Amino acid sequence: MWQGLAICTLLTLGGTALSRLPMIAEASVSPLVLALLLGIVAGNLPLPRRLSRQLSQAGPGLAFATRRLLRGGIVLFGLSLTLQQVVGLGPKVLVLDALVIAAVLASGYWIGTRLLGLDRDTALLTSAGSAICGAAAVLATESTIRARPAATSMAVATVVLFGSLAMLIYPLLYSLLDLQQGLFGIYIGATVHEVAQVVAAGEAVGPEALANAVIVKLVRVMLLVPFLLIVGQWWMRRQASGAESGDRGGLVIPWFAFGFLAMVAFNSLVALPAPLHAALVQLGQLALTMAMAALGFETRLSRLRALGPKPFLLALILFALLVGGGGLASWVLMG
Repeated sequence: MWQGLAICTLLTLGGTALSRLPMIAEASVSPLVLALLLGIVAGNLPLPRRLSRQLSQAGPGLAFATRRLLRGGIVLFGLSLTLQQVVGLGPKVLVLDALVIAAVLASGYWIGTRLLGLDRDTALLTSAGSAICGAAAVLATESTIRARPAATSMAVATVVLFGSLAMLIYPLLYSLLDLQQGLFGIYIGATVHEVAQVVAAGEAVGPEALANAVIVKLVRVMLLVPFLLIVGQWWMRRQASGAESGDRGGLVIPWFAFGFLAMVAFNSLVALPAPLHAALVQLGQLALTMAMAALGFETRLSRLRALGPKPFLLALILFALLVGGGGLASWVLMG
């Protein structure tokens, strides 16, 4: 057990240190992503036979990180949201976010599996990351459907690429489009992948855009829970019907999703001291970063190469749908 956790800890420390370098911090690259990349590099290094034998005992610790720590991190992620924030912008925001998520998920899964010939794991994880909340959604979905590490890593890579592109494109769009700052903030929150990327894009536009963007984005994060409940049961039924060879288990109930909701409710009703609240949020981020490091370490480049460029093509199509369709939906519903 300790060998795997030690690997995750070292990779997490490395990713966190890299994220604080001036150029990387300015680009808002998350420690989660850097820990994943370091994990992929470390896991694919040619090692002496003796060291390889020692690392072969890391499996239990890596599994603990990708299961227990991942789910604990998702639960603590609920402390980033309150019900008051959700109510603040009115019911139309909920409709907008639900519409964007449903359209991206349905389109992404159909295009990925039918037109591009991707496996179901990769298509669903890539679509979930684009539709809901980036790497956190990919990790939560991976935990629910028990996907392969290679598919998870590829989905995270697409989120990073196109979410980073969004941070550059959206401020340019704002200078070209005749939209008020508050409405453009809603557009950012409804369509950009990661919370950190939403903050970066919103700050580049202005304070009103930033405030609205963060709230709309956090509503999207909250919708992760019904998505996990629905996809868990749908995935189980597909397996039971023989749609995919090799049963991975029975009924899939993402209990950690209820823990996430409990944290949202708790955060809405109880005002924790600011240092304690910040420490719990950081603890959740630490758990997610260690889980990402473990996933990276278990990913083999040969499996990523086998997936080819199609996951990135799917992510590009979904990015275009978010920018174009999401902008139209934001203008019609909230304009």
